[in-house]
Amino acid sequence: MADGTERAPAQEQPPRPLDAIDRDILHILQTDGRASIRSVAERVHVSRANAYARINRLIDDRVIRGFSARVDHERAGQGASAYITLKIVQNSWRTVREQLQELPGATHIALVSGDFDVLLLVHAPDNRSLRELVLTRLQSIPEVLSTRTLLVFEETDLGPGSMPPL
Repeated sequence: MADGTERAPAQEQPPRPLDAIDRDILHILQTDGRASIRSVAERVHVSRANAYARINRLIDDRVIRGFSARVDHERAGQGASAYITLKIVQNSWRTVREQLQELPGATHIALVSGDFDVLLLVHAPDNRSLRELVLTRLQSIPEVLSTRTLLVFEETDLGPGSMPPL
């Protein structure tokens, strides 16, 4: 929705297939989440009512999960960033995910395969805050067996503008 919140999940049914107009709408909204319905409709050559209905369907089907701003974390006072890998107790993913979602500065959580189980991206004001997050918050979660922190020295946000259309 416009305020960044997600709608209540639809019944667990597969999303309807996307056509070329749906894919064009997604590309426009990925590039400019603030595009007006009128602008979207004009750019994909459909009526405003049709564009509105399609966007709502994409939200209802959870193809569009929300709208947000892309933030420069350093300029926003979050100058320390890290990818943190976690090994967790087998079958504890849902419990761990709930706890990780509560961490300040957590921006991405992924269950992955390989030498570790979870990849977490965090942004913190400084290294002291990052250290506190890892040593106090993360390592106190009972299901977390071990962590490894990879400091980010520099990052480039590719963002939706650099992605080819769907």
